[in-house]
Amino acid sequence: MTTTTAVDSGGRVREATFDDFVLARSRALLRTAYLLTHDHALAEDLLQTSLTKAWFAWRRIDGNPEPYVRRILVNTYASWWRRKWNGEHPTEELPERATDESGSEPTDLWRAMERLPRRQRAVVVLRYFEDLTEAQTADLLGCSVGTVKSQCSKALAKLRIDPALTEAEGDPR
Repeated sequence: MTTTTAVDSGGRVREATFDDFVLARSRALLRTAYLLTHDHALAEDLLQTSLTKAWFAWRRIDGNPEPYVRRILVNTYASWWRRKWNGEHPTEELPERATDESGSEPTDLWRAMERLPRRQRAVVVLRYFEDLTEAQTADLLGCSVGTVKSQCSKALAKLRIDPALTEAEGDPR
């Protein structure tokens, strides 16, 4: 079991094991992974892959490990979307359609988010769902603050005109 220093909720620095970190933060990291992928199975795979990479680097992490692991998560997600082959194989019969535990259909917002390019979706998730600053988002994505601002602006503009979020014709505004 390897250790690193971590800052707890009270601002105190303490030694943290990898196991402690996983137990404490995996739920929040899984939420981020789900918001990026919008697929429970892919989110679990993304988190598992990211935590595996973090385990190998655990001894080198100074301070709070969460930003480091979040960066691994976002970079791994980015590398997955750059692949040409995505692991799917065509079949003659369609598999059963997966639904969430409540059995409800995706909301209009999720339909609109799915239509955003992945980088814009990542910016929206990190800025508005994870409540990160522009600088933190830029650091995680490995780009400039200006890029975060422009990607966010483009994403919000697309969401404003997305058919899933606009009212039907003839409805009063």
